[in-house]
Amino acid sequence: MGDEGRVVTAKIPTPLAEQLDKWVKSMDRSKSWIVKQALSEWIAEQERRHELTLEALKSVDEGRLLSHEEVKAHFEERKRERRERAKAD
Repeated sequence: MGDEGRVVTAKIPTPLAEQLDKWVKSMDRSKSWIVKQALSEWIAEQERRHELTLEALKSVDEGRLLSHEEVKAHFEERKRERRERAKAD
């Protein structure tokens, strides 16, 4: 027989529990299923952020850096492009 999992207990704020109850009813899923989905996605996001941090640190170690002015210029350009697209719409 395989490992069917472990029980984990967590105390959550009442409003969050009420939202969970709402979704349980509307999706016809168990609380356990919803919590597993949410936790799986949260862990995947944390792992992705960790990998991105390691990549960034490697870039720093290799000397691939941008100055503060270069970063500011990049984001100012992105803002300008968004404003222009908004005007065109």
